[in-house]
Amino acid sequence: MNINFPTILALDFDGVICDGLVEYFETAWRTYCQIWQPVDTVSDRRLAEVFYDLRPVIETGWEMPLLIRALTIGITKEQILLDWQSIAKNLLVENNLTALDVGTKLDSLRDEWIKNDLAGWLSLHRFYPGVVERLQGLIGSDVRPMIVTTKEGRFVRELLFLAGVEMPEGSIIGKEYKQPKHQVLREFLAKFGEDTVIWFVEDRLKTLLSVKQQSDLSGVKLFLADWGYNTLEERNSVVEFPPVQLLSLYQFSQDFVVWL
Repeated sequence: MNINFPTILALDFDGVICDGLVEYFETAWRTYCQIWQPVDTVSDRRLAEVFYDLRPVIETGWEMPLLIRALTIGITKEQILLDWQSIAKNLLVENNLTALDVGTKLDSLRDEWIKNDLAGWLSLHRFYPGVVERLQGLIGSDVRPMIVTTKEGRFVRELLFLAGVEMPEGSIIGKEYKQPKHQVLREFLAKFGEDTVIWFVEDRLKTLLSVKQQSDLSGVKLFLADWGYNTLEERNSVVEFPPVQLLSLYQFSQDFVVWL
């Protein structure tokens, strides 16, 4: 079998490289408190656990405080799993907010936290086992790692640097680029040439399916990270969406032939 191994390995960050669930909840909770000003500002562990379970519905950071709002006003876990995007939009309208408003508040609060307590902020993140070593091994090799994320690039770079990974300039495509991930992949092909072979690892099935729909990206190999922020139902459904393949953390740490 003739296999075209990647020349670019495109990686999501949250849920593929780094697990920041605890930080997400704490930042979301602080932002929620700033916007809605509840009487009790001490976060609830039970609320956090439900938030963790529902993390797969979140596409971008501004939705996180809204998820907490939804839970505190009694919207059920089942309703959120079924129709989160509509719920989030309704919450914005009902509270006279915009996604930009909420996102700016969240990013500013995170910036302040990092400025005043970097060690505390970093302590709420962990890298998935073996991922840092894998990244370090790719830098400078024939395979160019590129991070494509909806997280602010500066946060990604800071976390990686402190983990001992210094990504080359231009290899972190964050939220500030304001492009859907399929467009970023398209720009990789334009920038690096027609012979470029892209493998893309993402933990959101919806994002992989958006790439699958682009006829000019049919050569991009798509992998759903089974260790990330997705549900068992999504992982089981991958067989219905070739060429998307399910990838385990063990496979990720091995030679590319093992991925297939």
